[in-house]
Amino acid sequence: MSAGPAGEALPLPPQSVSASGAGRALPVREAVAALIAAGLAAASWRLSGEPGGTRLALSLVFGALFGLVLQRSRFCFYCQWRDYLVVGDPRGMLGILAALAAGAAGYAVVLGAWMPDPSGTRLPPDAHIGPVGPVLALAGLAFGAGMAVSGSCISAHLYRLGEGSPTAPFALLGTGLGFALGFASWNPLYLASLSEAPVLWLPRHLGYGFSLALTLALLAALAWPLLRRLPEPEAPTRRDPFHAVFVARWPVWLGGLAVGALGTLAYLRVGPLGVTAEIGGRSRQAAGALGLLPDRLEGLDTFRGCATAVRDALLTPNGLFIGGLVLAALAAALVAGQFRPALPTRGQVVRGLSGGMLLGWGAMTGLGCSVGTLLSGIMAGAVSGWVFGLAMFAGAAGTLWLGRRLGWLA
Repeated sequence: MSAGPAGEALPLPPQSVSASGAGRALPVREAVAALIAAGLAAASWRLSGEPGGTRLALSLVFGALFGLVLQRSRFCFYCQWRDYLVVGDPRGMLGILAALAAGAAGYAVVLGAWMPDPSGTRLPPDAHIGPVGPVLALAGLAFGAGMAVSGSCISAHLYRLGEGSPTAPFALLGTGLGFALGFASWNPLYLASLSEAPVLWLPRHLGYGFSLALTLALLAALAWPLLRRLPEPEAPTRRDPFHAVFVARWPVWLGGLAVGALGTLAYLRVGPLGVTAEIGGRSRQAAGALGLLPDRLEGLDTFRGCATAVRDALLTPNGLFIGGLVLAALAAALVAGQFRPALPTRGQVVRGLSGGMLLGWGAMTGLGCSVGTLLSGIMAGAVSGWVFGLAMFAGAAGTLWLGRRLGWLA
């Protein structure tokens, strides 16, 4: 067993299937997973045939692929960081750096084709390039603390929802509440700092070539000390292709490269990767209906990032992306034998809600989370992605250190 979020135990994938009850259960799990995959394919095909439904269909497909990659490689910003801090395993962090490097290269190609001259006043369409200032750093610190308390980032809570995590539902509920708190505190923060914070896009000042070179150099500098701490490679074991793809954990570097490629393709066809626009938009809608929002949210809808406008339509691109993510993670977990629903303990409920509120507040005021602001932002050449990421990892490290000292974090 390996340590999971907030002290949960994650079962290791079965190495073999006996002829007993487990052997009889595997075809059932596979059948259910196949039905989920067929349902996702049918829904995508149906959406693509509707007027203007191509973007919705692609959002569902990209979400499903993202959920598959996250679940199979266990790609989680907090868990990889915790593994490095606690047990000194650098492989997960190298996977994150691989995702950023692959995505940065892909974005440079796409943006260079769309905007050959980046030196003007325009920013690339929909790219997550946000204001840089104290509020962004505070948002990153809060988000990092929320990761440590709840046990995962928002994207990992979504794929673990598909695994039956008892903490994930409460963390996501807390995230919605945190967004509402973020909306309530937005106007003072905007007037005090955000209204005058600069929006810094590296290609505007350096061009695409030097911007990409600088990004890759920074990622290489971060990777160098990690590479020196890599453990000895394990002896290769012979596995059939089905086991290697659907049961055994993928190498995190492979998951990272897949995330970078998906980030590029999603931006090319739909929009930047992000998992908080739907959560934030529905939270804003609910808070407004209950009279909990200010009459006006100053300047919020003029910023780039995970848009949190009120949702009028039932189906939205980000909503379908999240739905595809959760369902694909469920299908992958079923095949791998990692679907383990359980009743939550009181501690899991408290950590999920409290950590989720920090995640939601940080994501709302930071205009995105570890996927939107950090991942998609750095890929696009946004300085805001670096600032949020550094603050996020610092907040997670500090909270983890304090929590372990006090005995309430594993």
